[in-house]
Amino acid sequence: MTILSLLRRTDTIALQKDALMNSTPRSISFPFLARLLAMVLAIVSIGFFQKSLFAQKQEIVWSDQEKPLLDTIRTLRKLPDSTRAGTTKQLALQIRELPETPNKLRLADYLASLATEGDLGHDTLQEVATTLAATVKARPVPDLKGQPAEPYVELASLVKYEHVSVSLDAAPLKAAMAKLESDDQQRQQADFTLTDLNGKLWTLKNLQGKVVLVNFWATWCPPCRKEMPDLEKLYEELKDKGFVILAISDEEAAKVTPFIAAQKVTYPVMLDPGRKVNELFQVAGIPRSFLYDRDGKLVTESIDMRTERQFRAMLEMAGLK
Repeated sequence: MTILSLLRRTDTIALQKDALMNSTPRSISFPFLARLLAMVLAIVSIGFFQKSLFAQKQEIVWSDQEKPLLDTIRTLRKLPDSTRAGTTKQLALQIRELPETPNKLRLADYLASLATEGDLGHDTLQEVATTLAATVKARPVPDLKGQPAEPYVELASLVKYEHVSVSLDAAPLKAAMAKLESDDQQRQQADFTLTDLNGKLWTLKNLQGKVVLVNFWATWCPPCRKEMPDLEKLYEELKDKGFVILAISDEEAAKVTPFIAAQKVTYPVMLDPGRKVNELFQVAGIPRSFLYDRDGKLVTESIDMRTERQFRAMLEMAGLK
């Protein structure tokens, strides 16, 4: 029985109770007693159902081994870039040694989601991916509504976009890889027209002959803010060579306009309040960037924040130095 049907049944019971309280029957028939008993059983069933839901929402309990690792992961963004890579790699190794519990998978997936922010190096990403792969191998996660669960999607992204390797032959990982490939094919054909903050129209397919970076971001996103100065520097340096940045936010102009002015960003910034372009590009997390060469071909993309060095490597793949 669904929650909605339970609620409707509760309303019906309440009405029946009101009718009972407001009536003064001279005698109580057997059919009435049967209905009354059914009402009581329904109320009890609802109580057990609510208790079950409450149990499912209980707070996660972290062991003495797990809690310090969780606390360290939560502080990764505060670490200087010079030490973050080493700390991330050490966390991956420590998580790998934990007992096989649901919390181990939570930690491995959480670490993987942060490891792609910036330039932590291939060795670090490889250790993170190896830990996540070993964890889902030991504790497989069922599909969610017919789609691979988040850990498999995260792992597939590391393999496809960060070029790590994993020894996991699992159907959900293969399905996640196939989904990423399908999404990229859709992005290759994608087109949109948006207006920037200065009122100028931009159409992606009309920019062939240019190297175009489509960058999804938001004012509230720390990694987005961190990469913006590097994007601005590259734009100023390379715009005369045909480099265009189309920065897209799904926020309102009242938030974006003053923020862009304060950041002194000069590359085109446009709004996608209905998230139509975000959905067209299958953007689930930000920052996210897609780079098209002068022929309009999607040549590479980033699944997270990138440094100036990383952006330059991407641009070289599009033939721009």
